[in-house]
Amino acid sequence: MVFQTPIRPQSYKSPYGPKYHYQPNVAGWTFKQLGSLGFKSGAFGGVALFAVIFYASGIPRVQSDILQKVPFVGSYFIKEIPASDNPF
Repeated sequence: MVFQTPIRPQSYKSPYGPKYHYQPNVAGWTFKQLGSLGFKSGAFGGVALFAVIFYASGIPRVQSDILQKVPFVGSYFIKEIPASDNPF
């Protein structure tokens, strides 16, 4: 955009040309890009959390501290030892 000065008048701007306007941003990222990045990061984090819990589900401490407290599937991870198998 050319501003009017005492030496040079403002140049002609065609009504059919591109309409430039200010695009708000945060460190060069627009709000649309930040929203898309946040959604993709959240989805990736959810899949990563599921993978970690899936791979660690065989660890008894993870079963008792985390997985038994999940509704509807927690009863699957409760291991009852019959009295006949108890060595004491």
